[in-house]
Amino acid sequence: MYPPSRKDFISLTLSDQHSRTYNNGKHRRQSCWRKWKQLSRLQRSLILLLVAMILIFGLLSYPSLTEQWRGFSEKEDWLELDDRKLKAMPQGVMPVPRPAVGKAPGHAAGPDLEPAEGPGLIPGVIPEPQRAKAPTLPKPPIKKRAFPNKRGPPSLQKGGNASDWNVKGKQDQDPVKVEQGEENKEKKIVSWRGAMIEAEQGTDPLPSALEKEAAVPPVPADRNDASPVEPVSVGPVDRLEAVREAFRHAWKGYKEYAWGHDELKPVSKSFGEWFGLGLTLVDALDTMWIMGLKEEFEEARNWVEKELSFSKNVDVNLFESTIRILGGFLSTYHLTGDQLFLEKAKDIGARLMPAFKTPSKIPYSDVNIGKGTAHPPHWTTDSTVAEVTSIQLEFRELSRLTQDPQYQEAVNEIMKLVHKLPGKHDGLVPLFINTNSGQFTHKGVFTLGARADSYYEYLLKQWIQGGKTEDDLLEDYLLALEGVKKHLLRQTGPNQLTFVGELSHNRFNPKMDHLVCFLPGTLALGAHNGLPGDHMDLAARLMETCHQMYVQMETGLSPEIAQFNLQPRDGRDIDAKPADRHNLLRPETVESLFYMYRFTKDTKYRDWGWDILQSFNKYTKVSSGGYSSINNVRDTVNPGPRDKMESFFLGETLKYLYLLFSNDTELIDLDKYVFNTEAHPLPIWPSPPK
Repeated sequence: MYPPSRKDFISLTLSDQHSRTYNNGKHRRQSCWRKWKQLSRLQRSLILLLVAMILIFGLLSYPSLTEQWRGFSEKEDWLELDDRKLKAMPQGVMPVPRPAVGKAPGHAAGPDLEPAEGPGLIPGVIPEPQRAKAPTLPKPPIKKRAFPNKRGPPSLQKGGNASDWNVKGKQDQDPVKVEQGEENKEKKIVSWRGAMIEAEQGTDPLPSALEKEAAVPPVPADRNDASPVEPVSVGPVDRLEAVREAFRHAWKGYKEYAWGHDELKPVSKSFGEWFGLGLTLVDALDTMWIMGLKEEFEEARNWVEKELSFSKNVDVNLFESTIRILGGFLSTYHLTGDQLFLEKAKDIGARLMPAFKTPSKIPYSDVNIGKGTAHPPHWTTDSTVAEVTSIQLEFRELSRLTQDPQYQEAVNEIMKLVHKLPGKHDGLVPLFINTNSGQFTHKGVFTLGARADSYYEYLLKQWIQGGKTEDDLLEDYLLALEGVKKHLLRQTGPNQLTFVGELSHNRFNPKMDHLVCFLPGTLALGAHNGLPGDHMDLAARLMETCHQMYVQMETGLSPEIAQFNLQPRDGRDIDAKPADRHNLLRPETVESLFYMYRFTKDTKYRDWGWDILQSFNKYTKVSSGGYSSINNVRDTVNPGPRDKMESFFLGETLKYLYLLFSNDTELIDLDKYVFNTEAHPLPIWPSPPK
């Protein structure tokens, strides 16, 4: 074989008389390519790298391109930030999204859920319903990225196991599914929510909010102004009107799709029935009066007068009926002086009394208000401790109003039995008590969460209601707090957040129900009534923790149950297991914020409450009316509406938010009223003469 013949080329340079130069460009390019190919692979790589770096630096040095580059990179930074970068922002300050020019309002949080903010909208003004847009994460302000909350550092996007504390930058790929058979579970007459509190004084009608302070409409936003939205100090009147608007929106859905029924199902535009007694309407009566919503109140009153009847062959839960219906009617009677509500309270109170006809005087959980019979749940003879010890405020007040001692005697007997009952652990009580033997059962588990929470709350509130004369109640309350400090109080490893865990057969579990967030408010109330000052210090620390349960979640809403990190290393303090990430529109945190602000006047508590309301509007508001509980507080794109608006959202959550933002301290004076566990204010009795 002969080698291929070599072809040589001659480069000619021709010049004309005007000295213009010509060359053989094609051949020169071929000559340069041949030289490039003669370089080693390493040399070529180095040259390419150098050229690429020059191009990149050139792009970054160009101002307009640099600004665009920063805009894109910030979104990525926001998704990848870990907790160590999220600590510096002052408490109570919340970053506000900077909407881009021409962009649509923020993404919808689920089917028919409204976006909460849009270009040019002032924070605090609830927007009109809009069509859902393609979901996008909000862009935080450039200088505010060090905030440890807002939508939380998504450094943990996997399941909520203890081994996941330091996982960073991964999105949750396993959203919680809606539980099958949920509708069937609602039919059981059992209390799933734990307990709460209530009480108050005086039968003179209380002026409504509209009679005490005129609502100034918020300043309209310029929707054509596309400049970045910075944090705005929103006045109390603006916030009050925002809460009223939230109530009106919820009431609109209830009135249109669930009128006279127990609960609204806002997504499916239907209703759910529990007892068939109009729970949402009755629960919201005093809220409407306090907010000055006279038209809505009159509509509800007419239904109570003409439609509500307790002559029904239906089983009701003693605890839930007492705190929502009996408590609601007693409270509304005291606020309005309307005899209708006292008569309804007498009716339901008398129908609940068969529950107390047990061998031990510990009441059954369920009552048939039509037949006058009572029974425990079908699967046990036990009642939960919180339920049987959180009906006292209401029945005691009913006896005071009717001069019939049977109601107060029945509930006082329960407290006397529990006071001397063995099985407590430094004042902490087990979760269950047997209706036959009157003894604690399932011993060894101690918590301030579900099935025990309002026992501790009602110890203090009964003492306050009765004029601070019942020493056994105060003794049990103080002893229980010492038990909490000794056995349940801990701090997280990363940022030393104080929380109340659980004790199960001498093993500590670092979990806390959202229900436990009643405790800061209760501690503050005790300190206000002369109990030790360190109760207020503990209240402030726990209030911070409950606040963090919201801000460390991506939606800004707390999970039902939070897990706390005890490991002394960097990472997030709070997470939630997938099965615990739902939010039921609960009131406990805003309840405590109300107490903390009322007693300290620290405006950060108002700001925290405002952030929570904004998150409710963004992720739970349904455009056709109402608000829906959600399945996943860590998923901003699809939080998973559960299609249920609990009655306590109107009866408690919005009521406490309204009182938090009101400057009128005589609007439910805490030296004259005490709230039951469903936020119904009842009068504090005059102290007996000494």
